[in-house]
Amino acid sequence: MKDDKLIFFKPDADASLELQVAEGGISAGFPSPAEDFKETTIDLNKALIKNKEATFYARVSGQSMTGAGLDDGDLLIIDKSIEPVNGKIAVCFIEGEFTVKRLKIEKGELFLMPENKRYKPIKVEENDELIIWGIVTYVIKSL
Repeated sequence: MKDDKLIFFKPDADASLELQVAEGGISAGFPSPAEDFKETTIDLNKALIKNKEATFYARVSGQSMTGAGLDDGDLLIIDKSIEPVNGKIAVCFIEGEFTVKRLKIEKGELFLMPENKRYKPIKVEENDELIIWGIVTYVIKSL
């Protein structure tokens, strides 16, 4: 099956994106008394972007990472400054194409692991051209 495709965007981290947020959170069980509800603002750029020079967005196209909650059309926030380590979800450039997969290091070998049983892991061989482009830090999805 064809791997996911990614469409990249550079965020405008200089712009303010302040929205109203419920300070104490929203209960998913029984509602809390109205007096406990306090509104304040949050700037999503400040909350989601830790290193603006190294941060990009990408939109997922494909189904290989659905088990990790990354669905077709989701917007990923990717930080190129984070060290790629075992278990992280990474945006990789392998053999001339971008893909998003979970990194798996086992017995000195590197695998790019899908999170959908319909896709096969990619074993990175010594001669493969691989660049780990960045680590996925957040996913924004439409409901």
